[in-house]
Parts: sequence; C-alpha cells; structure tokens
Amino acid sequence: MTSSFGQKLKITIFGHSHGNAIGLVADGFPLGTKIDMDKLNEFMKRRAPGSSKYTTRRREDDQVEFIAGVEGDRIVANTICAIIKNKDTISSDYESFRDIPRPSHADYVSNIKYQGLLDMRGSGPFSARLTAPLCIGGAIALQILEERGIEVRSHLKQVGGIHDVGIDYVNPDMEGLSSCRQKAIPVIDPDAEEKIKSLLEEVKANQDSVGGEVECVVTGLPVGLGEPNYKSFESQIASLVYAVPGSRAISFGRGFEAATMLGSDHNDEFQILDGKVVTKTNNAGGLVGGITNGMPLIFSVVMKPTASISKEQSSISMRDMKEAKLRIRGRHDPCIALRALPIMEALAALVILDFMEISNGKF
Repeated sequence: MTSSFGQKLKITIFGHSHGNAIGLVADGFPLGTKIDMDKLNEFMKRRAPGSSKYTTRRREDDQVEFIAGVEGDRIVANTICAIIKNKDTISSDYESFRDIPRPSHADYVSNIKYQGLLDMRGSGPFSARLTAPLCIGGAIALQILEERGIEVRSHLKQVGGIHDVGIDYVNPDMEGLSSCRQKAIPVIDPDAEEKIKSLLEEVKANQDSVGGEVECVVTGLPVGLGEPNYKSFESQIASLVYAVPGSRAISFGRGFEAATMLGSDHNDEFQILDGKVVTKTNNAGGLVGGITNGMPLIFSVVMKPTASISKEQSSISMRDMKEAKLRIRGRHDPCIALRALPIMEALAALVILDFMEISNGKF
C-alpha cells in the first residue's frame, strides 16, 4: 500500500477517515515560499464536508495545522508536515460493514486482501476524507503557480445529464469559472444551477444519489512540460485522478467526442497570433505527445454516484456466507462531484509544479 507520489515534489498523505488526524508530508516545495493562510483556508472550505445542504451532514472545519517546516507563513525546510484533526466522527455507523459489505465500496476486497486488519471506520484509507491533505499541498502549489501567471479553475460540467454552459477551449472565461468557487452548485449557468438543485433534492428524497462530471481548465502553461511515454503530462494527471475515490473516467480536450470526429475536424491547426505560435482550435486540450503545447489545459473527470445510499440493497454476510440485506445509515453526499472541484484543481497544480521544479528553472 502506497500513499506517496511525485518526482521532485514528493507528496505523502497519512491517516484514516475516523482516526485522530489526517495529514500531509511534502518534500520539494521551494524554500522561502510565503503561504497566504487565508487563501489556503478558503480553498480547504470548498472541499470540507457540511458546507451546504447539498453535501454530507458531517461537519469538519478542516483547519490546517503545520507541525514542521513552516514558521509563521513561510516554508523554511525541505520537508513540511501538516495535519487536520478529525472532530465529527460517528464510527458506530460502520460496525455492520465488518460483516456485510456495502455494494460498490472497498469493504469486501479490503477484508479479503488485508484480512480484516485495516481500520475501515469511515472507509479508512479508501475514504475521500483523505483528499483533504492532498488539498493542503494543492493549495500551496496553486499559490506558487499564480505568482508564475498560471491559473487553475473548474466547474461542474454536468450532474445527472444537466449540463452547464460549454467552455471556449481556446479562450476560456476564467473570470466566469472563478465565480463558481463560492456557489453551493459550482456552475456558471443560473438555469442549470436551479435544475441541479431540484435534482439533488429529488435524489435525496428518494434515498439515492447521482453522478456528475468536473471540468478543469488551466491557463498560462508554458510549452514543454511533460515527457513522452510513461512520464507524459496526462499520465501523471490521470494517475492522481484515479486515486480519488469515486472517479470513473478522465478525458483531455474533446476526449470521447474524438471517436465521432474526422481528423480534419479534430486536428488543431497552427497560426501566428501576436507573435506567438498558437492553434486555431484546442481539441487536444493543451497536450500533444504527452507535452504541454502552450494552449489551455482542459480535462474532465466523471465521478460516479455516491455509493452509500439509504435504500435497502442486496449484499452478503461474510461471516455466515449467505445473502443478506443492507440499509446504510450515516451522513453521505447526494453527489460527490460537488466537492471534487478543489481536489481536481489541487492535483493539477501539484503535477504542474512538479514538472516545473524538475526543469530546474527552465520554465
């Protein structure tokens, strides 16, 4: 089991959903980096549970405490460590899953693989709670990138088939995307916002859940980040996306639409604009051959419907080896995609900064 990633910027997360604390150890952030703590805390609130009536009723303030490597508001060591204390846990809700596994959860496979030794309260290491430490590192990376002229934004592309307005892949409206940050339903289109609210109320009333899709947009990237083959830019992004609980698919640029397009439509033709080499379209989403081409980076992530629903479901008793019924108690999101936006922004920022640090100041 590994909880680390990164090449020059190495990130390790630790803890469990219902343990005393969760946290981050990071090696490689530039020494002397000044952290805007207000911005960091604001970013953490976007992912935190209990932020609106459309998310889980679990309430955590996700207050970040740096215990090593940061003095005042500056990074003063090659290694930093931060923790978030868990406060609002109800572990008794998870006792029955030791015997009767939840459908589409890791209860069964973890019991078999780890012989019941893992702390699975709150889903243990499989919980999306562990994305909070990732967001600490991502929030720092985002501040560093912002100083370098790189902006990272996102919105809900769709929830349950209700779509937000489309993004201009060549000249994305970053201001419009920024407006999503303070919304309970992070979309640009007010019409879609109201429709999604109604849908979420409906699925909650039916003790069910619904899936969604997050679209992430990055501007200001230089040409040349990434390598061909196994260190391609998109492979690094994708590996982190698939480590986020509930993620089901990722696409870059036009993604799956490319299957229905002609080459003459999909190819991004070159042009010179204001003395710079750019492309007329951005169907590739800012990446060619695993390397950034200077156009906006665009990627979309499909999040499955929340697996924990209150409806009665069929399962089995692992102890008795017979079929059983299960009704899940507890506090769960009707749509996990709503809180996935800052997670996708965080992992994108960490990958970008990692590649930039590898370049030793080339970018």
